[in-house]
Amino acid sequence: MYFGSNLQFLRKKMGSMTQEKLAEKLNVSRQAVGRWETEEAFPEMNKLLEICDLFQVKLDALIREDLTCHNAIYSPVEVCRVPALRTARYVIISPNCEDDVQQYMRIWAEKSGYAALPREQQKMIGWDFPFVSPEQKNRFNLRGYVAAWILPEGFEPRCAGADIVCQNEAEYARITIRDPFAAPFERIPTAYKIIMEQLDRNGFRENHKDEFIPCFEYEYEKDGETYMDVFIHVDSTGKANLFTGF
Repeated sequence: MYFGSNLQFLRKKMGSMTQEKLAEKLNVSRQAVGRWETEEAFPEMNKLLEICDLFQVKLDALIREDLTCHNAIYSPVEVCRVPALRTARYVIISPNCEDDVQQYMRIWAEKSGYAALPREQQKMIGWDFPFVSPEQKNRFNLRGYVAAWILPEGFEPRCAGADIVCQNEAEYARITIRDPFAAPFERIPTAYKIIMEQLDRNGFRENHKDEFIPCFEYEYEKDGETYMDVFIHVDSTGKANLFTGF
């Protein structure tokens, strides 16, 4: 059981909340919170549910899962200002859409001259293509995915074969996943879940404007390890930015 260490982890993650502050929110003594964290005592069910509501965590995860290991996999969620983007993008609907469209865009990069750019200027992002019918999904096991190269200023492709689309500067919530493909069907969806929980907790909202990419993923290598940044477009009106850049 991980309840004690999880409670301490969640309390500190919530802006370094003190035991006294948590006790005040739960209408208990500070000593009670201390005993919970050392597992000398265990809260009643109604208090457990209040803790779950406060930290936006499921009861089973609070008790049974080691939430502290998330620190080694996920960065804190930050709101960042992504500069204006000009992208060359393509979508494929297939059973292996991510691999298929990324391979297509690599071939496009060779033909267009993009692959001749310095390595540090080559950035590919991607996101799910939502306009797939239930029949395509359920009967034929098809999914859609978009892959896009970010085009540096002044670059003009030598061939067609990809849509060139621009968007203005925008604000996104961002989280970084370490080694995302060690367990991709767990780590990547969990990253989106963590972002959404943090947005809800801090009063941010998703921003569903057609002229902006609603969310995207950026995979890269650093110091011999693979990382992935997950971005979700947000409305930060009246909120302070915690990070700037991409």
